[in-house]
Amino acid sequence: MTDITLRKARTLIRKTLDKGRELDLKPLSVVVLDTGGHVKAFEREDGASPGRFLIAEGKAYGAVMLGMSGTAQMQRAEAQAYFMAAANGAFGGKVVPVPGGVLLRDTKGRLVGAVGVTGDTSDNDLIAALAGAEAAGLVAEG
Repeated sequence: MTDITLRKARTLIRKTLDKGRELDLKPLSVVVLDTGGHVKAFEREDGASPGRFLIAEGKAYGAVMLGMSGTAQMQRAEAQAYFMAAANGAFGGKVVPVPGGVLLRDTKGRLVGAVGVTGDTSDNDLIAALAGAEAAGLVAEG
């Protein structure tokens, strides 16, 4: 696996925040994780609560560790709550299984990490994340 570069992570964050402002979303927090679930970059807009880091990280962490987007995790949780509860327990309660956690791949299809966005509704967080990933030249699985 190849990890996302800091340059791409910064571009993704900048473009995600740009999309949030374009859509007049509430202040966003955006974290990019590498393939091991480690923080590559993070930004929290002015006005976003400090606890948003953990939510953004949980969205991205679940995506990269389970290999499925936040949207897919939410669907799985609705269909098999016991599975997501067990998985979340295995990961120390860090998984936030809702839209806004997005797997990131390079143009060759290789996993490079994940992004987590929070601050508005989960669906709006996802829209901003997808726009940021596309602008950074990454293939997103949201």
